Amino acid sequence: MTNVELLPLTVAGSCCTPITTETLSVQEAESMAVAFKALADPTRLRLISIVAASAGEEACVCDLTDPIGLSQPTVSHHLKILMDAGYLTRSKRGTWAYYKLVPGALERVSHLLTGALPAAAAR
Repeated sequence: MTNVELLPLTVAGSCCTPITTETLSVQEAESMAVAFKALADPTRLRLISIVAASAGEEACVCDLTDPIGLSQPTVSHHLKILMDAGYLTRSKRGTWAYYKLVPGALERVSHLLTGALPAAAAR
């Protein structure tokens, strides 16, 4: 049998580039998955676009049904998903509901996609 010199084991991950910025926690990853899932629908993307393009980044549900081409209950369902994901807020004025973009909600997704996720945006 030949004598072979054994080299010391390297620390796990030492052969790779070290992580130098903050990464997502489990809770942050779960939250972002909900956020991405809410955006992974053409109707909801259009709703976000319409609300963002509206005066004051706010739109009445009555102004969203025609451009989307769906019934009011279906549009309201999509709006609720966007609210639950943290993209929109809702306020009632009489019988109508108005939806407004949550400041910074879209930037949170943008920062993750660009790799520039600041700690404050992840929470």
